Amino acid sequence: MRICIYGAGAIGGYLGVEFMRAGADVSLVARGAHLAAMRQNGLKLLIGDEERVVHPRCTDDPTELGEQDFVIVCLKAHSITGVIERMQPLLGQRTRIVTAVNGIPYWYFYKHGGRHEGSALESIDPGGRQWKELGPERAIGCVVYPATEIEAPGVIRHVYGNNFPLGEPSGEITPEVESLSALFAAAGMKAPVLDRIRDEIWLKLWGNVCFNPISALTHATLDVICSNPGTRALSKAIMLEAQAIAESLGVKFRVDVERRIEGARKVGAHKTSMLQDLERGRLVEIDPLITVVQEMGRMTGIATPALDAVLALVAQRTRLAGLYDGAAGVAETKSLAVA
Repeated sequence: MRICIYGAGAIGGYLGVEFMRAGADVSLVARGAHLAAMRQNGLKLLIGDEERVVHPRCTDDPTELGEQDFVIVCLKAHSITGVIERMQPLLGQRTRIVTAVNGIPYWYFYKHGGRHEGSALESIDPGGRQWKELGPERAIGCVVYPATEIEAPGVIRHVYGNNFPLGEPSGEITPEVESLSALFAAAGMKAPVLDRIRDEIWLKLWGNVCFNPISALTHATLDVICSNPGTRALSKAIMLEAQAIAESLGVKFRVDVERRIEGARKVGAHKTSMLQDLERGRLVEIDPLITVVQEMGRMTGIATPALDAVLALVAQRTRLAGLYDGAAGVAETKSLAVA
């Protein structure tokens, strides 16, 4: 089984170390100082009280690696379109692409059924390039729950979690997804195979769609957002809008909105990924976490006034900081200016 982890940052590096320790044939695609450090010193994972070091095959040139059985994409979702051409040498007729990214993936409406079957989502896949050039038929869904961070080039720190639920878009339990799940298990992680992977995607997105932009606007941590009456109420309003959209598309939530907010509050003084990116001067993931929900609301005819307002604000805030170059929030911001 040949596996390429495309984007060997915090999550990709964590997977790379653990897969290699389990004996898998793993290659890593990375860049810059992180790649240079891995080449020189290996890739180090700090987990609990342990230091785990491996010396992976790593490169910034995928043509060196050849066709793979699995390509696990661990990039920020907004970066994927920009590397489609570079990924092509990794893709054979039987290669599967595992979307270990935040938010709604490009293949969402593949084998979905209903009137939106086969639809591409412009906010996350401009021009449908991922759909056409990567192919939805190659996709396996993956929801990423662990928290990890790059402590220094070539050094990954595991913060918490080891759960990576997997699922075919069709809901089938195929030999490919079962073999991938078995690899995660052999590497000491959990990767249950789900027959309704979209339910799990929405369960995680349910919090990201509100907590991320609110944290970017207020610089508040999860415990504060979920305890302050105003931001808690705003979070709930956005979540209920998202829930209405998801349920109209057949999604089932296994917890209610209050329990989901309480779960986030109990995480404590945690900074969301969007707030961390903002503080570090990195591009933020607005479109795959927020704009796409707005787009799906338009598709289903469900109004999203709370989400629209917060999206317009966070898009303008991050655009002015040079950390967002998408289209979200432009129309809303213009209409507010006219008013």
